[in-house]
Amino acid sequence: MPLSIDAIPTLESNYVWALHDGRHAILVDPGESDAPLRWLSENGLALGALLITHHHWDHTDGIDGILAKHRVPVYGPDDERIPQVDHALQEGDRVDIDVPTAHFEVLSVPGHTSIHLAFFGHRLVLCGDALFSVGCGRMFEGSPGQMLASLDKLAGLPADTRVLCAHEYTVANCRFALSVEPDNEDLRERAREAEAIRQRGEATLPSIIGAERRFNPFLRTREPSVIEAVRQHEPGCGDDPVEVFAALRRWKDSF
Repeated sequence: MPLSIDAIPTLESNYVWALHDGRHAILVDPGESDAPLRWLSENGLALGALLITHHHWDHTDGIDGILAKHRVPVYGPDDERIPQVDHALQEGDRVDIDVPTAHFEVLSVPGHTSIHLAFFGHRLVLCGDALFSVGCGRMFEGSPGQMLASLDKLAGLPADTRVLCAHEYTVANCRFALSVEPDNEDLRERAREAEAIRQRGEATLPSIIGAERRFNPFLRTREPSVIEAVRQHEPGCGDDPVEVFAALRRWKDSF
């Protein structure tokens, strides 16, 4: 049976992703417990597992409260900062969950944090704060080279892969991206679409990898239009993709 996908809004901008088969659910990156527990109860679903991408509090603070109600396996990074993880994972591992039936490949995508995982399967990727729609995460612990390599890995997934990232940042990301590529028609359409979706109070996610390649500037650091925009903003920047990415991220951080 195909897995259904729901985005549970939590905190200021987070989504806890819920994957379910109508009876059992998987929850991803619970930054708090009340909203996910309420969602499970309202939908009459039993919890089968938790998936965790990285250690930041807004992805982990709800783990204990959920485990107090549902004793389930916790899959996540081999990181002492997430002591609740009892199935520690790294690049190349595979996650096989019985209920609901789900299978994921584990990708290591450091950059936002020094240890960060993504889960790929069922034509979707659960990527935490590594990749956002029309953006990417800040580099709190990793290097530009690490972050670009992680984004390249995600961009290399099949074009129809759905992007389930952990924050609703799309409208703000579009504003920045338009300052980089104002003539990108795919980006302008994404911006219009995102504004309309948010005005309806709906989620702009999931996005699609193939679409992100066309309008996400952080996946386009080898494109002449992005290189030229970065050079205009930061004279002296070369055309090496890591150098361009680092300058682009600095631009976004100060935008």
